[in-house]
Amino acid sequence: MNHFLTRISIVAALAVAGPAFAQDTTTTPQTETPAPAPADPGLAMGETVADGPQAGQTYVREVSGDWSVECLKVEEGEEPCQIFQTLTDGEGNQVANMRIFKLPAGGQAEAGALVAVPLETLLTAQLTITVDGAQPKRYPFSVCDRQGCYARIGLTAEDIASYKRGASATVTLVPFVAPDERVEVKLSLSGFTAGYDKVTVPTE
Repeated sequence: MNHFLTRISIVAALAVAGPAFAQDTTTTPQTETPAPAPADPGLAMGETVADGPQAGQTYVREVSGDWSVECLKVEEGEEPCQIFQTLTDGEGNQVANMRIFKLPAGGQAEAGALVAVPLETLLTAQLTITVDGAQPKRYPFSVCDRQGCYARIGLTAEDIASYKRGASATVTLVPFVAPDERVEVKLSLSGFTAGYDKVTVPTE
């Protein structure tokens, strides 16, 4: 966050205050009320600053293990919330991130996820997620923009159950410039169950 510091010199402050405090004791009776300071349109008036997120802004409500509960501030009613995690390589560089949100009951998928990866990803190789060494699942990429490419995936009740009982998952993608290589990053499942319980189901 940028911090903007404004310096006001003592001389300038005294110049503004001068007309209100200066008094000619030789020509002005002591009982005369000093003339008020002239209005200065250049003076900035104080503005009340609201604490916390405002309606329409997203914020991290809490952290659950390696997951963050991100919510949208609303003026009234239940706030829509999802969980997300940033995935990094062995050197701490961000490789991907994953957001998980619940879906209305009745569909094949219990939840949805949005996985973001760099633009330099080989899209035809798709995205693979393996939970605790179980059978991998492969998902196609849906769209790219100037920030990256995204896989919009559905998670069944069985998938969510495996996330809850798992310790970690491996997310695998293939670089466009090195199609014979695989980039694997760890998706921690620490705190997933508690965080997922905080995710809200969207209402009509």
